[in-house]
Amino acid sequence: MDSFVMGALSAVWLGILTSISPCPLATNIAAVSYLSNRVAQPRVAFWSGLVYVMGRMLAYLVLGVILVASLLSIPDLSHVLQKHINTILGPLLVVVGILLLGVIPINLPAFGISSTTQKRIESYGVWGAGLFGILFALSFCPVSAALFFGSLIPLSVTHNSKFLFPLVYGLGTGLPVVVVAVLIAMGARYVGEFFDRLTRFELWARRITGAIFILVGVYYTLIYIAGLEI
Repeated sequence: MDSFVMGALSAVWLGILTSISPCPLATNIAAVSYLSNRVAQPRVAFWSGLVYVMGRMLAYLVLGVILVASLLSIPDLSHVLQKHINTILGPLLVVVGILLLGVIPINLPAFGISSTTQKRIESYGVWGAGLFGILFALSFCPVSAALFFGSLIPLSVTHNSKFLFPLVYGLGTGLPVVVVAVLIAMGARYVGEFFDRLTRFELWARRITGAIFILVGVYYTLIYIAGLEI
């Protein structure tokens, strides 16, 4: 399979993993509660879910374009990144893998929305869901920050993808809410069961991905830093 396609699929998976990690999952649950208020209007709940995801995609797209374009626009830095990205990725993947496994606890400042602001956003109806998506996307916690800044941005730089990779990453982060929006349209009783299963899946998905990151990081480190032939 083409390396660019593999990179795009990896970006989607990073987004999905971000969305089901405890901190981002909490913001998605908040989004679901917003959608649940529209259970009496399933179609409105469905479209609100899609607009919420579009808000997340927009936030990550803009942030990704700014970061990747900035890194690649500086000639010397761009040359260094293009030449030594595999060398940089080794230790970086190990650190991200350790964070995913929870070996090193890191606390970032909490991001919250006041009840007044929340009510004001809710008054915007369907478009308020998009604003929620933008705000929640920017509320980074250790895992989401590690996955976005430590994995997605280097991946985007490697493939020179300022637009597609951040965009599909944002899509991945909002997929659970899309599923919930569909479930609400089908019947709200399925939502609780979906999140219970998602929570159990997240633990193993994060552990497996973290272990893979560490193994790949060690491999890159041995090859590109230690100069070993494996």
